[in-house]
Amino acid sequence: MPTREEMEKVMEWCEQQKQKRRLVSFVERNELRESQPWTYRFPLIEVDRPLESANRSSLVYDSTTRTLYQHYMGEWRKIEPDLEIRIK
Repeated sequence: MPTREEMEKVMEWCEQQKQKRRLVSFVERNELRESQPWTYRFPLIEVDRPLESANRSSLVYDSTTRTLYQHYMGEWRKIEPDLEIRIK
């Protein structure tokens, strides 16, 4: 799974697109596939779309909770960042 910083970059991009387009919800082609390799398997990014109507192969961003979701094993799951373990 992605790190917290990688997830923040994707969420920032979604927020920028939302400001640009000024729509309540929308579907955007995933332009981050090259810069964020962990998003490569998602052809589309859906911003503020209800999970019930979102495409199962898309990455879904909920701006009210600043959460990313993916469809995995028959259900929508929140994407959590990798844990960083530091040993001193």
